[in-house]
Amino acid sequence: MSAAGPPSALSIIPVTGLPEIERNADLAGLICAATDVRNGDVVVVTQKIVSKAEGAIEPVDPEDPLSHKAIVERESVRIVRRRGELIISETRHGFVCANAGVDLSNVTAGTAALLPEDSDRSARRIRDGIRARSGTTVGVVVSDTFGRPWRRGVTDVAIGAAGIKVIVDLRGTTDAYGRELAVTEVAVADEIAAAAELVMGKASGVPVAIVRGVDPMVLTDGSSSVREHLLRSPREDLFR
Repeated sequence: MSAAGPPSALSIIPVTGLPEIERNADLAGLICAATDVRNGDVVVVTQKIVSKAEGAIEPVDPEDPLSHKAIVERESVRIVRRRGELIISETRHGFVCANAGVDLSNVTAGTAALLPEDSDRSARRIRDGIRARSGTTVGVVVSDTFGRPWRRGVTDVAIGAAGIKVIVDLRGTTDAYGRELAVTEVAVADEIAAAAELVMGKASGVPVAIVRGVDPMVLTDGSSSVREHLLRSPREDLFR
């Protein structure tokens, strides 16, 4: 990505045919077996299957729709707002989201999915596994669905990443009219996660997608971390 504009074309490919993911599942192996992964691809994997593979699943009472609230309270380090049964809280990962990311959808009845312990590490593990099995170098994004203040609806964002620059700093470059950009930092990892969700959906059973054609400058072998590079620190946050 550059100030001049995005690449000319992107392909977003759903990865179908994956089995139900269980604890200790080899996600990299399953992805390589299900699709053709190419150098420069970005593989987007939903948080839900990462949590399943890593065992971040806890039992809840299937007869009590509020039985997961104790887990929400435990997983929250700061309650931002309560309204009725809804809790917006900050997790120990630094995410501000509904119910501390504890989710009852797309899991077996009587269970709740928690956020992975370290989604950046999860992304690195999948990326390394894909490279070991296929010899290809890819980026990996772990995505999850978040609401947004002041806007209706939900969208997918990156909660973990490896092999891509999660944010591209265009400050100091010029726009199409030659004016210097002063504040523009592009959250590329979030854009990729949202694009992939268009083919994954919320109820279609497609937990992985390939985003092909991403600008090569977004790919990196260096350190990339959603937690370190994409989350706004409290000192930069005008609303905290």
